[in-house]
Amino acid sequence: MGQIVPAAGVESTLMNETALLKRITVNPKIFGGKPIVRGRRLAVEHILGMLAAGDTVDDLLRAYPWLEREDVLACLAYARRVVGHERIEPAITDEAA
Repeated sequence: MGQIVPAAGVESTLMNETALLKRITVNPKIFGGKPIVRGRRLAVEHILGMLAAGDTVDDLLRAYPWLEREDVLACLAYARRVVGHERIEPAITDEAA
């Protein structure tokens, strides 16, 4: 039997996604423990809602000067995993930003 070889770039994509997901955290003191971006008071669902409403990544970056493009990509990766019913364990913090 032949060996199954992942498509080119699949492994690096998964590694990149894992790194991106480290940007998504939860803090019981912020928004009742909803997923947030890098421990800040910006919920993943807010970013997704803005994108769904037609805002661009550049719009988001202008609206939140501290936000990075990778943060938005992390929100999309998080949403993909949630929709795919994959297990997600964001880092829990107790530091208020």
